[in-house]
Amino acid sequence: MALARTELAASFVGQGRWEAARAEYEAIRLAIASDPDTLHKDVASFGLRDDEAIALLKTGHIERAVQRLSVLLDRARATVGDGHTRTAEIRGLLAVAHAARGETARALAGFADATRVLLDRTVEVDDEAMTRPAREQRLRLILGSYIGLLASIRGTAEERRAGIDAAAEGFRLADVARGTAVQRSLDAAAARAAAKTPALADLVRREQDARKQISALYGLVGNAMTSPDGQSARVVDDLRAQIEPLRRARHAIRQQIERDFPAYTQLINPPPMTLEQARGRLRAGEALIAIYVDEAQTFVWAVRGAGPIGFAATAFGWNSLDQVVSRLRAALDPGVATLGAIPPFDVMGAHRLYAALLEPIADVWREADSLVFVAHGPLAHLPFGLLPVRPATAGSPPGPLFSNYRQVPWLIRSHAVTVLPSVSALATLRRLPPGDPGRRPFIGFGDPFFSREQAAEAAREAEPARLAALSAGDQPVALRASPKTERLNSSRLAMLPRLPDTADEIRSIAVALNADLTRDVFLGARASEGAVKALDLANYRVLAFATHGLVPGDLDGLTQPALALSAPDVADADGDGVLTMEEILGLHLNADWIVLSACNTASGQGAGSEALSGLGRAFFYAGARALLVSNWPVETTSARELTTDLFRRQRNAPALTRAKALQATMNALIDGPGYVDRATNTVVFSYAHPLFWAPFTLVGDGGGN
Repeated sequence: MALARTELAASFVGQGRWEAARAEYEAIRLAIASDPDTLHKDVASFGLRDDEAIALLKTGHIERAVQRLSVLLDRARATVGDGHTRTAEIRGLLAVAHAARGETARALAGFADATRVLLDRTVEVDDEAMTRPAREQRLRLILGSYIGLLASIRGTAEERRAGIDAAAEGFRLADVARGTAVQRSLDAAAARAAAKTPALADLVRREQDARKQISALYGLVGNAMTSPDGQSARVVDDLRAQIEPLRRARHAIRQQIERDFPAYTQLINPPPMTLEQARGRLRAGEALIAIYVDEAQTFVWAVRGAGPIGFAATAFGWNSLDQVVSRLRAALDPGVATLGAIPPFDVMGAHRLYAALLEPIADVWREADSLVFVAHGPLAHLPFGLLPVRPATAGSPPGPLFSNYRQVPWLIRSHAVTVLPSVSALATLRRLPPGDPGRRPFIGFGDPFFSREQAAEAAREAEPARLAALSAGDQPVALRASPKTERLNSSRLAMLPRLPDTADEIRSIAVALNADLTRDVFLGARASEGAVKALDLANYRVLAFATHGLVPGDLDGLTQPALALSAPDVADADGDGVLTMEEILGLHLNADWIVLSACNTASGQGAGSEALSGLGRAFFYAGARALLVSNWPVETTSARELTTDLFRRQRNAPALTRAKALQATMNALIDGPGYVDRATNTVVFSYAHPLFWAPFTLVGDGGGN
C-alpha cells in the first residue's frame, strides 16, 4: 500500500499539486512509522527519487527539503557517482533550497556544479526510473531558480564575488529551459527520420543501445546498494566495471555523430548559445530580445551587436501572464459570426504588458529597426508587433468600423518583428547559403478535401454575397475555420472543416510571384500528401500550405505536429492525409519562405505554440529559411490581401528583407481603406483592428530576400 501511495504522491508532483503531494507523503510516513521493516523498504523504494523533496520545496518546508536532499545526494554519489545526471539533479535541487534560505554563495556554487553536468551533452544518460517529463520538470525548476538568483544579484557585490556575468549566464540557461518540451517531440521524429540514412541510423541505434545498457546497469547498482546480504560492495564494483567501457563507447559514438552528421546533432541536441555568440550573429540594425517565463517571474534580455546588455525580471509569472494573453486574444480569436460581435481590443492592457516586459530594457533595443524575439510560454501565442509602445485608447471610429485603431502606436509602426524558436536557431539559419536564383518562384497547396463529401460540395459552391447591403456591424465576418476536436472522444481527418477560401489565397500569391498556376498550384484533391512527397520542392523559393496545422491529439493516433492534406480516398493516393513533423524532416527544401496560413498557436491548450516550434525546426532542418505562420483563424479577405501584398513587395524590391517587407505590408493594411465591396465601391470596414493585420508571424531568418 505504501508503494502504491508513493506513486500517487509522485503523480501529484508531476501535476504541480504540491500540497496534495506533501499531504500524501505525510500520510505515508505516519502509516509506516511503527513498522521498522516497512520503513527499511520505504528507504529502498524511494531510491534516488526526489519527489517528496520537491513537494517540500514548493510548499515552503525548506529545512525538511534540505534534510531529504542531503540524504539523497550522499546516496546518489555512492550509487551512480558525481558525474551522473541524477546526482546533478539532486545537487541542483539542493541549490534551490539554499537559494530559498538566502544562502546565495552556497546556492551559486551548487547551481554551477549541477548545470555543468546537466547541460553537458556528452554525459546525458536516460534514467529508466524517471519519465522524461519528470526530468524536464526538475530541469526547469533548477534553471528557473538559478536564473532568478542571477537576476537578483546582477550588479551587486555577490555577482563580483562569484566571478560571473549574471546576465550572460542566465541567457545561456534560458535557451536550454525554453526548449525542453519541443525537444522531446523532435527527438523521436528525428530518430525515425535518421533511419532513412543507413550510416546515421546505425550510429543512432548503437548509441541508443549503449544508453539503455548503461541505464539498466545503473538500476542494478541502485538495487545492490540497498541489498541486505552483505555482498553489495563486490556487486557494485563489478557493475561499475561493466558501465565504464560502455560509457566510453557511447561517448565515442556521439562524437562520431557530431562530426559526420552535424545537422542531425544540431536538431536533436543543440548546444545552448552564449550571449557573445548571439551578438556575433546579429546584423546591423537588429536587436535580439529573449524571454523566459518561470512559475513566478518572467525574465527578459535585450542584446545588440555591441553595447550594453539589457536584463530584467518582472513579477508576471506563468499563470498571470497566461491570463493577460488570453484576455488580449479574446478580441483576436473571437469565433463570432458578424463584424459587430468582434470584441474591442484591450489597447491599454496590451500597453501594460509592453511596459512590464519591454520598457525596462528599451534603452538597448529602441534604436534598432528590426527586433528578433525568442518567445516562451504564453507569449508564444501573441504577436509582439501589436503591443502599443505608449499609453493609448482606441476611442470611437472616426470613419469605417475599426478605423479608430489606426492611431494606436503599435510596435510594428517603428520596428520590424521576427520570432525564433530558440536562440540557437539563429546560428543554424545564418549559416545557410543564399538560395539558387534560378529556382521557380512559388508552389502552393490549398483547400484540401478531407472527405468525399467535401469534394462533392466543392462543385456546388455559390458566389459570395454582397456585403454592402447590410449595416457594418451586421456584416458576416469570414473567419477561417479551425479544428474543434479536443472535446471529442474520437476524431478523424474527415471531421476537419474544409477551407474553401484558401484556394483564392494560393492563386493570389501565385499571381503576385508570377508563378505558373497550371503547374505549381495544387488545390482540392491535388493538395495531397503524395504530391508533396513526389515533387522536387528544392526547386522553389516560396512554399505555401494553406491548410490546418494540427497538434498531437487533434486526430486519432496523431502523436506529433502535422499539416492536414487531402484524404487518401479523395486524392486516390497512398498515405494517411497528414504531413507529420517526421515527414517534414525528410523533405529536401531550399526555400526562402514557408507559408502556413491556417495554424493557431493557442490550439490544444497551448500545445499549438510547441507544435509550431517543432514544425518550424523541422522545416529549417529540411532547408527552409523562414516561416510565415498564422496565430489564430484569419479573416479571409485581409489574409489574402496581406500575403499577396507581402510577396508582391518582395518581388518588386529584391533588396527588401523579409522582416521589413512584412512590416510594410502590415502598416499598409492598418492605413489602407480596408474591405471595399467591389460591386458598390463602398468601404465596409477597416483592417486596422489587429485581428486583421496582425495574425501572421515571421518565424526564422527575417533577413535577405
